Amino acid sequence: MKRNATDIPTGPAPHPAGGFTLIEMMITMVVLAILGAIAIPIYQSQVRESRRTDARTALLELAAREERYYATNNAYTADPASLGYSGFGTKYPVGNGYYYLDTPTFSNTASPPSFSLEAQPEPGTDQVNDAACTTFSVDSTGAQTATGSGTNPSSACWGP
Repeated sequence: MKRNATDIPTGPAPHPAGGFTLIEMMITMVVLAILGAIAIPIYQSQVRESRRTDARTALLELAAREERYYATNNAYTADPASLGYSGFGTKYPVGNGYYYLDTPTFSNTASPPSFSLEAQPEPGTDQVNDAACTTFSVDSTGAQTATGSGTNPSSACWGP
């Protein structure tokens, strides 16, 4: 069959069905990049904040063990093995290893006797980037303190 000039289609070529244009792909990539730039830091902050619970819980448990030891022996101890912790060394990892407890400091010659406990982020973990709550500590008076970059890290880090 022979074609005439009137049989040739005129105008733009029809759009192929089922594909994406380059513009649509670029818009999708920009939206994903913006969501990632906002969501990832917020997620990391929330994860760091949830890990603080490990440090606080371990400190309160060790403080309770110190008090039980004192009630039985009328003295505090810096020997974690006496408190039921084996393999303590100079630092004791707690929870999932994002924090460690320092060896307890104590004074049985002071009036009244006292102890102090501290938890710090484990070097090499992401928890060292938690500038808001750097270290946690508890003493024999029950004072719960923290260091960090906030205006009142003790209440912010130990609070609800």
